[in-house]
Amino acid sequence: MQLHEAMRTTPAVREFTDDPLPDDVLHRILDHARFAPSGGNRQGTRVVVVRDRATRQRLAELNEPAVRRYVAQSAAGESPWNPLHPPGPSPDEIAATEVPEAFTRPVLTAAVVLVFVVDLGVVAAMDQDLDRIGIVGGASVYPLVWNVLLAARAEGFGGTITTMAVAEEDAVRALLGVPDGFAVAAVVPLGRPVKQVTRLRRRPVAELATRERFDGEPFTP
Repeated sequence: MQLHEAMRTTPAVREFTDDPLPDDVLHRILDHARFAPSGGNRQGTRVVVVRDRATRQRLAELNEPAVRRYVAQSAAGESPWNPLHPPGPSPDEIAATEVPEAFTRPVLTAAVVLVFVVDLGVVAAMDQDLDRIGIVGGASVYPLVWNVLLAARAEGFGGTITTMAVAEEDAVRALLGVPDGFAVAAVVPLGRPVKQVTRLRRRPVAELATRERFDGEPFTP
């Protein structure tokens, strides 16, 4: 598949057929994806390949607390889980919020689930002392996650980056035997898409990029 086509046609896939994703194909996906960059080329990310049904059921359950807050905040007109403002809904309101099946089904119906964890001992987080949520450390893990999705697209498979279970990180680490010092970065269900999207909608470049300053002129040819 041509690179630009893959970049333009790799959607977030949450509905899967019953087709398997064989180990040899998954190995090929990971083999291509492993060339993603990481800070200092330290390659601190590890991938746990989860096929066991009981483990996946538990991962789905660990999504639920974060999903409740997400849904409650969305219903209240808030941007859910944003780091700038505490949630408007009360803890009791969040706890009483139902979990839509759509948030847990992909982990159960995908052919395989990949859990990405990263060694914090080798991550260069230059924003660690700033008075905000850390972001820079993700540069050492998320390029690999996206490479996996691009490589899966080239093989006729797809998936999506989910992070709801990360809110229950201690339980995820215990479930998967992840050692201290590793952070859970993403849970990615992979499988054969029920429907392959061929055209994605995104903001145009002029709304994405500006010249010289944040408030500069829109970047156009």
